[in-house]
Amino acid sequence: MSATPATNDSRHPLLVALLLALIVAAMNIGLWWWGNQPHGPDDWHGPVNGFSVSVFQRYQNPLKKDFPSDAQIDSDLKLLRKYTGRIRTYSTQENPQIYRLARQDGLKVMAGANIDTRERNNEREIDQLIALANRYPDTIERVIVGNEVLFRGDLPLEQMIRYLDRVRAHVRQPVSIAEPDYIWIKYPELAEHVDFITIHLFPFWNGIGTNVDPDRDDALNAALGAYDNIQRMYPTKHIVVGEIGWPSNGDRQKYARPSVSNEAIFIRHWLNAAKVRNIDYYLLEAFDQPWKENLGEGRTGAYWGMFNADRQMKFPFTGPVTEDTAWPSKALAASLLALIPMLWFGRRFSRFKLMGRFFFAALIQLACGLIVWSATLPFNFYLSWVDWTMLVLLFPAQIAILAILLINGFEFTEVLWQEKWVRHAGMLRPDPPEKQPFVSIHLACYNEPPEMVQVTLDSLAALDYDNFEVLVIDNNTKNPDVWKPVQAYCEKLGPRFRFFHLEPWPGFKAGALNFGLKETDPRADVVAVIDADYEVRHDWLSTLTGYFHDPKVAVVQCPQAHRDFEHNRFRRMTAWEFDGFFRIGMHHRNERNAIIQHGTMTMVRRSALEGTGGWSEWTICEDAELGLRLMHAGYELVYVDELMGKGLTPADFKAYKSQRYRWAFGAMQILKGRWSWMVKKGPLSPGQRFHFLTGWFSWFADALHLIFTLMALFWTAGMVAFPQYFALPMQLFLIPVIGFFFAKAIFGIVLYRARVPCSWYDTLMASLASMSLSHAIARGILHGLTREKTSFVVTAKSRRLGESGFAAFAPVREELLMAFALVCCIVGMALSYGTRYIEGTLWMFILGAQSIPYFSAVIGAWIAHKAGDKAG
Repeated sequence: MSATPATNDSRHPLLVALLLALIVAAMNIGLWWWGNQPHGPDDWHGPVNGFSVSVFQRYQNPLKKDFPSDAQIDSDLKLLRKYTGRIRTYSTQENPQIYRLARQDGLKVMAGANIDTRERNNEREIDQLIALANRYPDTIERVIVGNEVLFRGDLPLEQMIRYLDRVRAHVRQPVSIAEPDYIWIKYPELAEHVDFITIHLFPFWNGIGTNVDPDRDDALNAALGAYDNIQRMYPTKHIVVGEIGWPSNGDRQKYARPSVSNEAIFIRHWLNAAKVRNIDYYLLEAFDQPWKENLGEGRTGAYWGMFNADRQMKFPFTGPVTEDTAWPSKALAASLLALIPMLWFGRRFSRFKLMGRFFFAALIQLACGLIVWSATLPFNFYLSWVDWTMLVLLFPAQIAILAILLINGFEFTEVLWQEKWVRHAGMLRPDPPEKQPFVSIHLACYNEPPEMVQVTLDSLAALDYDNFEVLVIDNNTKNPDVWKPVQAYCEKLGPRFRFFHLEPWPGFKAGALNFGLKETDPRADVVAVIDADYEVRHDWLSTLTGYFHDPKVAVVQCPQAHRDFEHNRFRRMTAWEFDGFFRIGMHHRNERNAIIQHGTMTMVRRSALEGTGGWSEWTICEDAELGLRLMHAGYELVYVDELMGKGLTPADFKAYKSQRYRWAFGAMQILKGRWSWMVKKGPLSPGQRFHFLTGWFSWFADALHLIFTLMALFWTAGMVAFPQYFALPMQLFLIPVIGFFFAKAIFGIVLYRARVPCSWYDTLMASLASMSLSHAIARGILHGLTREKTSFVVTAKSRRLGESGFAAFAPVREELLMAFALVCCIVGMALSYGTRYIEGTLWMFILGAQSIPYFSAVIGAWIAHKAGDKAG
């Protein structure tokens, strides 16, 4: 076994690591800069014609009867007086003191009455509007009776006309109603009952994007075109644009993207165009109003202000506009957070090719950048306690996602960009018979078809090795017609083949193997274990037992491989799925003497096995636990990637699932039972602890996937049924999840293509097989963490007969139900939200991605059924 480090491409690894880290950090800062490039809309000089105003402070809400004080309103009006001489209000009953304070601050008011479906409220609003207009004739210069009442369909046209006529008869100011432009086109008779036309122009809600070049600004041109159309329709009426603006945050509307820079671009373009054309307007709006998220506009409704809810101006009227003015500090924080990990990695793994070190350094930087982004982005929103609760719950999950991404990325980097394997081991020159260690081969079986076991025994009898014995230990097989033919066959093969039938016997496979230890020939130095379905190569022992001449070596392990699968679609896809771990993961772990020992094609030093306690009967993965225990005892484990034996794949999907469930459950038993070994300094090396802690992270990801799917089903049902209580998830929660989905898929496929000698078809089918196990693994992980024991189910290797098409889906009942529920959620989201919001579209994509493992399981079960029919 070679232990020579790979040739380094530099004599100064620390210097190279530093240069790489600095290059990646510079690229990180460059990306932050690129994402926040200053935009240069035309400067605006001069006052704003007017602002629509709601004066509720950040945590106030009129729906909860929480109103601002006189001092707070006065402070807002004094701030606005620096930019304009006119404001627009919407209600006479909410904050009526605003008119008195506006007079004190020298502001003119376009006063509005809040008209809706409540008749008594409407009467109060109108009476108050008339009274205020007459009380403050020098302050209230215009009167608006109702805001988008006809647009919402709250009242019929005739009723609104009666209200307008009534107000016009009692006030001296000009009177109008505020509606979108198309309402004035639909109801031209409305113009006969107003003194001026008030229109609302919102290219954002029409999904029209804005552009830094005013000559190509579609949103500006759409707004001006709508204004011109109304002006042509009513040439004798004065036109007032009662609302126009752009949101700085929230949900995308088709091609219209809410952002600070887009708000600045559109508003500055509008201000300049309105000045040239002498348009009378009121910007919507002066201050962000977080409470408006609950008014049917979604998250976007809170972000229309030129000032944020803390009364800070979002953008300047002159000079370039930057989306996030704090980006330099965020970029620097991300670079500093990643610097030491990048330096450590570049120095510690200088044996990797330069491209590999650069790739993983970039991955570290990306993860740190996402952490900084995730930690700071929430402060750009007005989050409710529900949002903060989700954030607190999901932020650790995002950290876990990034950790899994880095772990998978490390494997990806080492497999693709190592110069050569440091701990490579191959076949040895056979020893002469007098130097061969004596090997006791243990074959535990339970209820296995006799003809299958006989094939295995024939291959053992043909071994090109002098010093060995074979112990066949039948464990609790009830039917004599199954175990007695095996016993007779052992007697036929001669004295080195010994058969034992145990009934009853505790401890499952570990119990049978411990019995075998007691019956082992005293001459045996090595105990070899194979499964009852394996055919071994004749040179298995002769070319590998030489490793045991090194007293530090306790295990020599060969891959788990398969045969007779080429013409069976199900067995073929599972065979290649198994092969991925042994071609990729085992090499990766072997570099730090941290392989998973699996209970077939393995040889163990007898003294090490017995000296550390034999096979553990408290876990159903006794083989993996033994490997960890031997590492803890300071032994070396050798991995030889040579197919020295081949067995049969699981017979059907039920067997395939139950095997992986057992592995996941057993892994959690080991993790709990040996936790102190993992987290405390001791005999295990850092690399060994790393692999045994993180090697199951991908399985933890399956468990998280199940939990997240159940949460997603609940939240989606809430969004569809009770949208007033359940908001669309923020992009903050969605983007890392989508990125992880793509990264994991890309890592897996690229590694398969690089390391596993199969076709593209087999690669994709192996991916399907892998995803189909997600639910079984998730259940195994969760049960393993919450339960002490489970039953040991032997993996069936022969096909079950007489299975109907309907019964083929019995092993995937839960997956079928989950897939159906996710499809219902996608349909519900499509009907309720469509593609109006980017968050809604992203959420439907995530629901679709979440359904892939469940549909994969259903497809896998059907493939297994059809393949079984053909085999039959």
